[in-house]
Amino acid sequence: MMVLGVLVASWCARGLAFAPAAAAASARGAPLAAQVRKVGIVGGGTVGGGIVEILERRREQLVAATGGSSLEVKAVVVRDAAKARDWTAPPGCVVTEDLEAVLGDDDVDLVVEVMGGTTLAKDVVFRALRAGKDVVTANKALIADCLPEIEAVVAEANAAQGAGAPRVQFGYEAAVCGGIPIIHTMNTDFVGDEVTRLRGIMNGCTNFMLTKMEAEGLSYADCLAEATALGYAEEDPTLDVGGFDARSKLAILVRLAFGVDVDETLISCTGIAGLETIDFEYARGQLDGTIKLLGVAELDGAGGLTAYVTPALVPRGATLASISDATNAVEVASRNLEASLFVGRGAGRFPTANSCVSDVVACARGALPEPFAKKVGGVAFRSDFESFFYIRIRYRNAIGIVKALGEICARHDVSIDSLLQKPHSDYFVVVTEAGPRSRVEKVAADVEAEAWCVGDVFFMPVATQE
Repeated sequence: MMVLGVLVASWCARGLAFAPAAAAASARGAPLAAQVRKVGIVGGGTVGGGIVEILERRREQLVAATGGSSLEVKAVVVRDAAKARDWTAPPGCVVTEDLEAVLGDDDVDLVVEVMGGTTLAKDVVFRALRAGKDVVTANKALIADCLPEIEAVVAEANAAQGAGAPRVQFGYEAAVCGGIPIIHTMNTDFVGDEVTRLRGIMNGCTNFMLTKMEAEGLSYADCLAEATALGYAEEDPTLDVGGFDARSKLAILVRLAFGVDVDETLISCTGIAGLETIDFEYARGQLDGTIKLLGVAELDGAGGLTAYVTPALVPRGATLASISDATNAVEVASRNLEASLFVGRGAGRFPTANSCVSDVVACARGALPEPFAKKVGGVAFRSDFESFFYIRIRYRNAIGIVKALGEICARHDVSIDSLLQKPHSDYFVVVTEAGPRSRVEKVAADVEAEAWCVGDVFFMPVATQE
């Protein structure tokens, strides 16, 4: 793959490198005069604390970045105000359990929501917008679940602004891939381009686990335990290992890249729990590849769009094969730029907080772009997708296994490319020719019904190298 644009983003890489405010007109209509922006933060955990730290540590630099406006945190709303915290509230800032300290205070004109969830967080975001406050959030689940509603509320809030009043801004850079500025990039740098495909590693926890499974031969359970101990996985890791976290991010990117709203529940989603060490042995030894959890969205050339999250066998020469540990990466294929790659830390206190602060600064400059500017009609979403597939089958010795397998594949119009088996193994692998996932799913179900099949059949797509 030829990479024409590479952006390696760590928590400081997005840096706060802005063009001088005086050099460009503000998105609010004119360069903003120096002022004090009063910031209210809802959520004082890992990310909220990181935001406070960056705003205080970089106070003087941020004044310059905003064109002379200072950013003062007036309140941080938390669940338990008595709880000890690993960050210090700045002078004049109250740490409280009362949401009214942010939502009911007219002095607070910029709200940062980092509490998570889709219920109370939704109320906070919508109420703040309707009150004419700028909002910055890191809440991917909320955006993926409520994107059309958020879009409507932002429009409603701006329609309610008086003539000449600044527009209400909504920023969510931190919601997708943490410290990688992929939201800003899709909103501003591809406006004259036509995206045909995006795919990426969008969850740091699972990429850490898969890296360990390959490099050290550890089991899924052992890797999950290590990821939990290191803080990569939550106490309930379902959103990560089930692929749902990546699916939410993909749903947002689909809107930005293709202008299509997709209900994320319609996006095919398979997690990594079904993977075994034997899959990495086949990937490495027989197929010269590795395994990554990918989020993929692409135009199908027939007026349709497909999107899915799944483990995939990635050829060793593909760019994404080299992305290891908790790193995230997004590849974008487009007509003008051809191929672009964005790599960086996908989660953590400072990568995520840095993206929030960058949005806060852009708000202070009146420079946040329209949050969901691209919208296209006439594109049909299709939940099925085509690929070559890797199918792993565990079996007990019997006569006629290959014949039965061939008949099952023929019945569902699935063509076999190759049949692989390691010596002295009770597993074998089938690699299919390109075809719809739905047909491979039927093959797997029929194979599982055979007396010689032991346990569940596992299958995943084989990614292209470019």
